[in-house]
Amino acid sequence: MKPKKSLKIWFLSFLAVFGPGFIVMIADMDAGSITTAFVSGARYGYKLIPLQLLLIPLLYVVQEIASRLGCVTSKGHGELIREYFGEKWAIFSTILLLFVVFSALLTEFSGIAASTEIIGIPKYYSIIISAILLILVALSGKYKRAENIAIVFSLISFVFIPAAIMSNPDYGEIAKSFISSQPINDKNYLFLVAANVGAVIMPWMIYYQQSATVDKCLQSCDIKFAKWDTLIGSFATQILMVVVIILGASVLYKEHIAPNNAYDFTLALVPIAGKYSASLFAIGLYASSILAAFVVSMSFAWASGETWNFGHTLNAKFKQEKLFYFIYIALVALSALIILIPNIPLVTIMVDVEAFNGFVLPIVLGFLIVLASSKKILKNYSYSKSYISIVALLALAIVILGLYSIIA
Repeated sequence: MKPKKSLKIWFLSFLAVFGPGFIVMIADMDAGSITTAFVSGARYGYKLIPLQLLLIPLLYVVQEIASRLGCVTSKGHGELIREYFGEKWAIFSTILLLFVVFSALLTEFSGIAASTEIIGIPKYYSIIISAILLILVALSGKYKRAENIAIVFSLISFVFIPAAIMSNPDYGEIAKSFISSQPINDKNYLFLVAANVGAVIMPWMIYYQQSATVDKCLQSCDIKFAKWDTLIGSFATQILMVVVIILGASVLYKEHIAPNNAYDFTLALVPIAGKYSASLFAIGLYASSILAAFVVSMSFAWASGETWNFGHTLNAKFKQEKLFYFIYIALVALSALIILIPNIPLVTIMVDVEAFNGFVLPIVLGFLIVLASSKKILKNYSYSKSYISIVALLALAIVILGLYSIIA
């Protein structure tokens, strides 16, 4: 009986910690990532599947550091930067984060609009309703309540799996993708490789996971369970990327169709994979987009409070933390309103602002690695020099490929 009891205790302890890592990882599978994965499958079939699995450890090691810093210090990323690098650096990095966050929010609301228009709901209604939902979730007055809602949307995103199965993929070709040659002389292929790698780590992910860990009141004793939370999330998000690549390859690669946005992707699914597959894809796109919108908005609201030293917790009511909630609401409302402007050059705006990610990411990763290498900060939970060196090399690879995808 003891082994069963021990397993039950371990599982319950894990569930108590579960959330921040899993949520932020699934949020990384947002409208932009879905578009990248679909384009990858539509243009090159199953060839980019192995890359997604290779990115799992890269994604894990960076986010695990953010989680550990939160558990040990009980301080968010912005607060640690302010304390150890100075207020000016904290303000600088947080302002730069705003550009990345706002760009991501425009992408997420575009995904929301695209997903609902497929089933006949005008974007005017879906954007407004979704914005209200996002605001109500934050105003619930409890971090745990907001987290549970976010987990539900995370799980809904897994409808991509049955959607892909309905597309009748060639499992033999999928297996061959792990041993077949890659078109490394194709510049367009290399661009997609860079785009996939460059989008693995976003600055807001680091801020969100560390702040969520603090708001959930996790401590040093929770690190081992937080590592599992992050690891499971790392596998889950990359599996979903694989699934979307399979969906794009199975349906569009064979037909030589390569749409440029999520709305056209879904429309192309209907005559080829069927309306049910298209409907599941639309549901998954909506769940992923609204989840990412919540995570992205929260990352900046938390970062603002940490940087400018005002109250910043989801465990407080609106009247207790007015500035914190105002920043979150303003981000959501403004992004939603911009998407509703007729004929706005959305693609141009997103491309221009997205370029800031290539500039912000090296700064955020640099701060993260320096903080992680400090025994004064992590104390008994510090990393070895060799581990930090490996993380630094992986971070450099992410930055280089991210910049390549912007410049190319």
